[in-house]
Amino acid sequence: MSSALSIRDVGKTYAGDVNALDGCSLDVEPGELHVIAGRSGCGKTTLLNAIAGFHAITDGEILLDGDPLPPEPGGDRVVVFQHNALFPWRTVLENVIYGPVVQGRLTKPQARAAARERLAHAGLTDVADQYPAALSSGLQRRAEIVRALMNEPRVLLLDEPFRGMDQLTRSVMHESLLEFHARERTTVVFITHDIDEAVFLGSRVSVMTARPGRVKATIDVDLPRPRDFRMLTEPEFTALTGRVMEELA
Repeated sequence: MSSALSIRDVGKTYAGDVNALDGCSLDVEPGELHVIAGRSGCGKTTLLNAIAGFHAITDGEILLDGDPLPPEPGGDRVVVFQHNALFPWRTVLENVIYGPVVQGRLTKPQARAAARERLAHAGLTDVADQYPAALSSGLQRRAEIVRALMNEPRVLLLDEPFRGMDQLTRSVMHESLLEFHARERTTVVFITHDIDEAVFLGSRVSVMTARPGRVKATIDVDLPRPRDFRMLTEPEFTALTGRVMEELA
């Protein structure tokens, strides 16, 4: 299910009068892969955590399909973090089926069948019965995204999930994420400080100011899909990364 996300004049002040967000507004369309780009410390993770329900906002409102989001985490919003969060004592398949089985949405046989289909699409069939420690960082992150999608969230939130990976692994993961999105059409909010990553992945890129964070500009990325690494050298790609850089300056 694809959902629309609306962020309206959101502010967040932490104890000690640390103003992380101020008047932050943004609309994410149903089924969009929307990237939020900004320098470290600009408040983009604070905004993502507010959408996820990990903390309350000070001002404004966040709406999902026109309804206010509850101020606590929920299954309608699933987060994939920067670091591996798979249960190390469970196999990949057991990790992937955990959510829908615990929630009672699927029986174990139903969940296993659905999970094996999604793992096959993700190229993870051969590692389904292995434990996370046996997998590379790229395979672990791919399994985490499959696990997140098994929960059928209305919004998938990605917190710089490929940070720290080598360039080759990042390139493979970028194309894998685009394949996931083309197949699932889940609404995705992806945050990054990497301009090339933002433009390569995004349907649109919203650029945040320095703290207190607010959206300075939203840029349409009208590059054709499907996308692959050869696009990185195209003049249209370079022009778009230049526009994002100018907004970040």
